[in-house]
This record gives sequence, structure tokens and C-alpha cells, in this order.
Amino acid sequence: MADVAVVAHSRKSFGGGLPELRKILAREGVTDPLWYEVKKSRRAPSCARRAAAKGADVMFVWGGDGTVQRCIDAVAGTDTAVAILPAGTANLLAANLRVPHDLAEAVQVGLHGNRRRLDTGSVNGERFTVMAGAGFDARMIADADRGTKGRLGRAAYLYTGVRNLGARRVKATVEVDGKRFFTGKVSCVLAANVGKILGGIEAFPGARPDDGRLELGVVTARNPVQWARTFGRLALGHPDESPFVKVTQGKRFRIRFGQKVRYELDGGARPASRKLRIEVCPGSVTVCVPPEPGADSPGRSEY
Repeated sequence: MADVAVVAHSRKSFGGGLPELRKILAREGVTDPLWYEVKKSRRAPSCARRAAAKGADVMFVWGGDGTVQRCIDAVAGTDTAVAILPAGTANLLAANLRVPHDLAEAVQVGLHGNRRRLDTGSVNGERFTVMAGAGFDARMIADADRGTKGRLGRAAYLYTGVRNLGARRVKATVEVDGKRFFTGKVSCVLAANVGKILGGIEAFPGARPDDGRLELGVVTARNPVQWARTFGRLALGHPDESPFVKVTQGKRFRIRFGQKVRYELDGGARPASRKLRIEVCPGSVTVCVPPEPGADSPGRSEY
């Protein structure tokens, strides 16, 4: 049996809770895993690094996208594989990778599923696996505090999103792989490693988390009417057809704002900044994923 570690955000709930996780692991022969519990996601990286340093082959991460992001940032470049136990509100990486929202099944993926090398992105030196954004999405996420998410669940993002539709745009200059891509006022700039973002919207239909590139979207919508048209195109899977959206792909983005702007990484708010340096880090982390539909045995997933 592989050496197993668990890094758990103890305030997050999933299935029968952490006692049930211990029982499920014990049934699989994992009776004494490295076990770390934290009450805040920012305390998870030190635990993840200790688990990797002790030789953990698989590290189960119990929490939401923010906890997963911080743990991946800590162990990227090591031999430790990350197995997601989606105990958060949005669980975007788990959804994009088809990790089941069932505790026993998610444990099976970690112990017996495929292992896939994924790219990560980095913003000002910190890695992400799902998305990083500045402007509208960052304000929406920052406003959806723990209490709001506790009461409303995923609807918390809808509530705070509506409140921010009329926010003022900011001046921005965007460079992609060293070339000028956009100059003007923006309401949101979003870099993504996967297709589905908040709300299950397929914002980047062509995205693959292992192609050595990141997706980039620049949104210029300035009022609720224009946002409604933008969301309509997003819902149909055609963001590039919106007059208020510009999309592209690349390996390196440089974004300069006319003033400090909030940004977020995988649903976690970060301090405001005037500059974002975004780069892809190809094949930098191993993540446990379900076998492909119809596959007879574990192996590297190619979807």
C-alpha cells in the first residue's frame, strides 16, 4: 500500500465527515496515514510540504478549491500525487476532472484511479490549477465570505455577483507572449487552466489542463445589460462571439492596471495589485483522476 497523507480543512464537511474518512481508509488497509488538520486554508501548505518531505505517495486534500490550490502550490514539482476530496462550495477542479462527489468513491480514485500530470499556472509566483482573475470575479469571491457561503452555498456567488455588475471598469494593458493583446477599460480579466468556471459555465471550451497553455479572457461589459448579453454567450459555450469578450491562449501574460485591483486564485481572494505576471508551468503536478469511461485498468488518463 502506498504511503498516504491527509491534509484536511476541519471546518469543511463532506460525506460522513473526517471520522468516516478514517474508516474508509482503514477498510482499504490504510490504518496509519500521515494526518494533518487545519482550521484555515492558509495553514495547509506547511502540512502539505511536511507530507511530501516524509515521502507521501498520495496526499488526500479535504477541502474546497482554496485548500486544494494551496496544497498544490506547496507540492508541485514533487513526486507526491494529490487526491481531491471535494468538501468545499464550488469544487471546480474536482468537477473539471470528474472526481465524484461521494466520499467513498473519491477515496477509490485516490488509491486506485489514474494519475495525470497537469499544468499549473502561476500568478506573481503563486500557482493555481483552475483559474485566476482580477476585477469582477475577484470582487464576487471576496464578498462571498464564509458566513454567506454557509447560508447560501453556491448561490452566494450569484448573490455577490449581482451586487458587482455595475462596478466601475479600470484601465488595463494586456500582453500575451510578449505582444500587446488589449488596451482599454476592463471589468474582468480571467486566466484559466480548465474549461468550467464558477456556476459550471464552460467559459473556455477548448481548454485542456495538460496542453502547456493557459486560456485568457478579457471582459469589457460595463453595466447589467451588457453583462446579461455576455453571460448569455457564455451559457451557450461561445464567449468569443460576445462583443464584450476577447479570448486567446498563451504561455505568458502580463497585465498592468491603472490602479490596484483585487485578484483571486482558485476562489481565494488575494491583496489588490496593479500588476499580474501569469505563466504556465507545464506538467508540474500529479493529480489522481477517475479512469476514462470504458477503461479496463488504471493508467494515465488522456482525455
